[in-house]
Amino acid sequence: MEFHHISVLPQETIRGLVTDPAGTYVDCTLGGAGHAGRIAARLTTAGRIIGIDQDAAAIAAAKEHLAAAACRVDIVHDNFRNLEAILAAQEAPLVDGVLFDLGVSSYQLDTAERGFSYMQDAPLDMRMDPEAKLSAYEVVNEYEEADLARIFKEYGEERWSKRIAKFIAAARQEKPVATTGELVDLIKRAIPSAVRHASGGHPAKRVFQAIRIEVNDELGILAEAFRTAVHHLKPGGRIAIITFHSLEDRIAKNTLREMARGCICPPELPVCVCHHKPEIKLLGRAIAASPEEIEENSRSKSAKLRIAERLTEGGKEYAR
Repeated sequence: MEFHHISVLPQETIRGLVTDPAGTYVDCTLGGAGHAGRIAARLTTAGRIIGIDQDAAAIAAAKEHLAAAACRVDIVHDNFRNLEAILAAQEAPLVDGVLFDLGVSSYQLDTAERGFSYMQDAPLDMRMDPEAKLSAYEVVNEYEEADLARIFKEYGEERWSKRIAKFIAAARQEKPVATTGELVDLIKRAIPSAVRHASGGHPAKRVFQAIRIEVNDELGILAEAFRTAVHHLKPGGRIAIITFHSLEDRIAKNTLREMARGCICPPELPVCVCHHKPEIKLLGRAIAASPEEIEENSRSKSAKLRIAERLTEGGKEYAR
């Protein structure tokens, strides 16, 4: 299957991220190079893109997409949790911009055998890196019932988490839950019919999101990766983060807010003793997709873009 993915908020992202045509930009979620291709179009031959992805199919598609780029292109098959080591290996201690486009790609959702979609029957998988050890099959069939309930509640904000976990635990006593279709059927049986018909949306959406997050440790790596990215920005460099659900966005929002704060002393102290300086400046509020984009790409409906700019060591704005 040809790698196909429609990048969300493309114009808003590139406009907010790229400030120097000769700069170095890191795309931590390269995918098929939708955003990276647009970044490359803004760069001169002196510019550079470092693209990172853990999916071999994405790497292959990105190499083809960026083959004609005028700027330097370096593509790394890795997880952005290793951003510190990646930048060291690329001899890029300071960069002009870092992009995170979180979540699952359209290609991963549409490729049935990857097991991400609740709309197609396929083996339970959901690994963004097909070489990773933990898959959805192990989570569904080997986790304790209580752990499943916790994951569905915390990562999927699923109201019926305990009941769904109970149905899964009972079913796997007979035989393993092996496919996405089998899991969807269990979820539908666990959620009362009246609730399913009244809520709108697919009943398996939250549980599939929760399992995918668990399999790929999607939330556990975010805050540290965002901080690492900021610490490798030049003064005036920017970080852009695109999220697709409230859990991701909460981490992005809170991490950026924390790094944008000045004094962090307890409020009861009469004077500042921490001498903490803000590291970044938040550039406006979160940006959502336009009605026109949502009409063209329904997956952009929940997307939010947050952008921040690195300050100088003294906590001052960078003078361009």
